[in-house]
Amino acid sequence: MLLKKLMILFLTLLTSGLVSAQSNETKLITLGTAGGPLPRADRAQSSNVLVVNDQPYLIDMGDGVSRRLAETGISFMKVNQIFITHQHNDHMAGLATFLDNSWQFAKRTAIDVYGPVGTQAVVKGAIQYMTEDSQIRVTEGKVIPLEKVFVGHDKSAGLIYQDQNIKVTAVQNSHYNLSIDAATKHQSFAYRFDTKDTCYVFTGDTGPSKEVEQLAKNCDVLVAEVGKVEEVIAVMEKNGTWQARTQSQKEDWTKHMVDEHMTPKQVGEMASRAGVKKLIMTHLLPSVIPKDDYARYKTEAAQYFKGEIEVAKDLMHF
Repeated sequence: MLLKKLMILFLTLLTSGLVSAQSNETKLITLGTAGGPLPRADRAQSSNVLVVNDQPYLIDMGDGVSRRLAETGISFMKVNQIFITHQHNDHMAGLATFLDNSWQFAKRTAIDVYGPVGTQAVVKGAIQYMTEDSQIRVTEGKVIPLEKVFVGHDKSAGLIYQDQNIKVTAVQNSHYNLSIDAATKHQSFAYRFDTKDTCYVFTGDTGPSKEVEQLAKNCDVLVAEVGKVEEVIAVMEKNGTWQARTQSQKEDWTKHMVDEHMTPKQVGEMASRAGVKKLIMTHLLPSVIPKDDYARYKTEAAQYFKGEIEVAKDLMHF
């Protein structure tokens, strides 16, 4: 009878997410699927977690990542590596909150944050942001320095990390092509994660890119950003921000969106040329449709890519 009660208790905790079953499979969870700097009611900003042999690896840290990770039931204490694609706020604004949450859980081993030039500076900023709180909480016995919890690493393109579960390779994509400092100060990465038997590529924010296409060659899964400039303009027209811009500002912003992001057609073409098996569309740019499911993006991409296509929502499991 006691054993039966213990089994019922364990199953209850398991389904509630308070404990997790050990698993040797590779699993991708889309934590946040909204693209762009403005918050959404139904989607957190860009973040994914790849779980390999029960070890989680975070890719991007947009606003809302901590709450979404808690909803998966994955322990904050298990996270040891984070990979940032670039330093736009919808990909790293949740970093400081995640730092504080991990520190509050009394994380004692370092969480390494990898990314392009600027990653160390962002991590230092996150530490500075939470320093006052950490000093006050010394009276609660929380004395581990924040610097021991988060460590930033500026990396160059190439092999940037490897352990017994994964090998992570980065290439510079085309998201900062218009920046005068794209070659040095402002860099944006796409990542390839190779496990023992699967391969995932995360485009990050990018325009069409031969480098990203080559990175994804014959990979199992391509996780790609997608959006339509005309739909975002419609949102800005609705809230009045488009009308407030000068003609020059409109032209500069439109060029950025056209050259440094991808449409469903371009994403489908990239997936087809790369020969991937599955396409997951995320970082969905805003539209005027309430609770938009972006099903039309799948229809459009399917004209160019004949493999499996999914339009991601927050907390989807693959």
